[in-house]
Amino acid sequence: MTIAVEARELSKSYDDQGSEVFALSDVDLEVGEGEFVAVMGPSGSGKSTLLHLLGALDAPTSGDVLVAGRSLASLSKTDLATLRRDEVGFVFQFFNLIPSLSVAENISLPCIAAGDRPAVYEERLAELLDLTGLSDKAERFPTQISGGEQQRVAIARALIREPAVVLADEPTGNLDTKTGDALLELFDACHKAGQTIVLVTHDPKVASAADRVLFMRDGTFVEETPLRRDAQDIADLVRLEDPRTRSPR
Repeated sequence: MTIAVEARELSKSYDDQGSEVFALSDVDLEVGEGEFVAVMGPSGSGKSTLLHLLGALDAPTSGDVLVAGRSLASLSKTDLATLRRDEVGFVFQFFNLIPSLSVAENISLPCIAAGDRPAVYEERLAELLDLTGLSDKAERFPTQISGGEQQRVAIARALIREPAVVLADEPTGNLDTKTGDALLELFDACHKAGQTIVLVTHDPKVASAADRVLFMRDGTFVEETPLRRDAQDIADLVRLEDPRTRSPR
């Protein structure tokens, strides 16, 4: 199996009034090319920190990340920016849309930044607008659409250049059930087309679509489910992994 994304003894710590606090602690992870991995865990368990490090949006305190065999620690700032633009699509939890750009322009931003000609990406843009139900909102600005619609813009933006790796932080968290299901179908289509997906979620239904589900707590992995488990099985595991729901011994 070819490894698309790898974390080696990955740690991230912060200074908290003179004390070192670890958001991530010696995490090892291998995600195969074309694999769909979901990461679950309680708030503060390190899930989003892990995604930011895998996507070169932040630097680890120690350890390394490899994308397509390339060590991020060895890359210059320019090379890191190129990697983020060309090889990794990131869906942010809080959208990160540019208010002065229209929906279509926000989605097209990675193509514009890469210097692609409109003729290269117009067909893909139209396809994503249709798949995300945003065709009639293409000329509106982020402040003129709902939070769920903004989330769909963020997802389309991450997918427009068809990156090899897609990292998604709670991509369906602001969506109603119907729209969330439609977006899951879109991720599944990307997966079947060979894209590698690492997705953070609290939703067992979303996680059940993945090949593997990993559970985090206190900055490290604590559990892995077998392939394609049922959503209810995953929900039960989430409950068992949450210290607040455990029965006293």
